[in-house]
Amino acid sequence: MSIKTEEIVLGGGCFWCTEAVIKMLKGVVAVTPGYAGGTMKNPTYKQVCTGETGHAEVIKAEFDPSKLGLEKFLEVFFAAHDPTSVNQQGADTGSQYRSIILYTDDKQKKKVEDYIKKIAGNFKKPIATEVKKLDVFYPSEDYHRDYYKNKPLQPYCLLVIRPKVAKIKKEFNESLK
Repeated sequence: MSIKTEEIVLGGGCFWCTEAVIKMLKGVVAVTPGYAGGTMKNPTYKQVCTGETGHAEVIKAEFDPSKLGLEKFLEVFFAAHDPTSVNQQGADTGSQYRSIILYTDDKQKKKVEDYIKKIAGNFKKPIATEVKKLDVFYPSEDYHRDYYKNKPLQPYCLLVIRPKVAKIKKEFNESLK
């Protein structure tokens, strides 16, 4: 018997951070870093880094909705980055680092919009997360996959990703693998 899974595409700054956090959740079956939300076909990392492709660094997450509801998924996503920051997360600046959710169907869209309305009052600034229908997802180059797992002592991993992972472990331990 196969598992009926859902997919959603999220961008919360650098995809190395988002991948590391989302992979920890119970019910997540697969996470693939990549690019979406722009207009250039088959972009490369170098092209996306220019900010001229319109694409954001994102992850495509496949999850089992019977084990992980979309609301819990969104709760962790919004806790792992600053959704009020426009085209920036920490020192990473440019439209490729924007906060974005690319939904796959109208049911997901409604859940995402309702969740954002629900949490909007928790922030001092307006939520800047872009919400739009997924057009196409382009997987990243292989060396971006499992970046934090494969390079935990790399300075970016130590200084940026590790604190995010620690925060999520502390706040959402019961929802983690």
